Amino acid sequence: MKKTISIFATIVILSMLIFVPNSYAASLDTLDIETSKTTIRPGEEVSLNIDFGQNLGAYTFNIDYDNNIFEYISVDGGTANNINDKVKVTFYDQTGGTNPRNNMSAIFKAKADITTSNPTEFTVTAEGLANQDASVQFDDITTPIIKNVTVEPEYVDYTLKLEHSGNIIKEQEKAMILGYSSVMGRYYEHARLIAEAKTPQGATVKLLANDQSNMEHDIIQSGWGDAQGSKIGGKDVSQILQTRALFSEEGNYTITLKLIDRDNSDSVIAEKSFDFSVLEKEVTATPNETTDQGTTQTKPETTPNNQNEIAKETPKKLPKTGSDIYITVGIVLISLACGYAYFNKKSK
Repeated sequence: MKKTISIFATIVILSMLIFVPNSYAASLDTLDIETSKTTIRPGEEVSLNIDFGQNLGAYTFNIDYDNNIFEYISVDGGTANNINDKVKVTFYDQTGGTNPRNNMSAIFKAKADITTSNPTEFTVTAEGLANQDASVQFDDITTPIIKNVTVEPEYVDYTLKLEHSGNIIKEQEKAMILGYSSVMGRYYEHARLIAEAKTPQGATVKLLANDQSNMEHDIIQSGWGDAQGSKIGGKDVSQILQTRALFSEEGNYTITLKLIDRDNSDSVIAEKSFDFSVLEKEVTATPNETTDQGTTQTKPETTPNNQNEIAKETPKKLPKTGSDIYITVGIVLISLACGYAYFNKKSK
């Protein structure tokens, strides 16, 4: 009985070796996956390129992506089925090995309304892999192959301003508008506004503002806002603060505003200096002394000496401004009389 079973098993094995096609499994070690870009802007496209390293007659690739960041556009190298956050690409050479492929690609587009930096990834798995004539079946790729991409807006630097109108007088508060802005500001979790001042020797300056609790703060001494900073960034960032500046002495001052990143050793995000000239007192002018440029002029005083000079320059007799009409009429009459006498004497 045992001998009969052994003979039967041998026959089965030989039959399998003879009649089963020569096909075996192997690892597809030549596979290479890359993205066309590692950082893209909102609205831009990125291509995920898969190079097989050899001809394949059949494959199915599964590409997972974040559909909150990307939208699927197209595929080259198979039939695509896009469902939510996964694209399944299938290819089979129906010619029996005369029309294989050695690569495929899929295109995705970053959504245009993204305003923050978004590191994300594509993950790729595969199954049903076979060589050109299907004589080799490759192992499924079950451990995802990961490719990282960052979608990041094109950030615009923050700008700072510190504005006022009119003259600045010592020991008088001057209203100033302080602010920072950006049409597309980079995001910071803990940013803070501080100020520094350069003053004449012995002089001081304060830059005062009241918080929501109506508590007064000197920005030059303690900065503005929470000591740990606050979150800023995104589209059309604009922060405006009503402040009051107080300068102790006349002279030239410089106030430097800085926006710093508390999470990065107080590194400077944006910085700008503003120069101010402080007067001892307000310069006023009478209506007659005001010029078009707003400056004042002093009128010369009248003294006995310059009165005499003015008198010397004044003519004692005014010049005539026309001819004497009577003289003219007389000349005409005399001319007519002489002409009449001449012609009358000649006629006699």
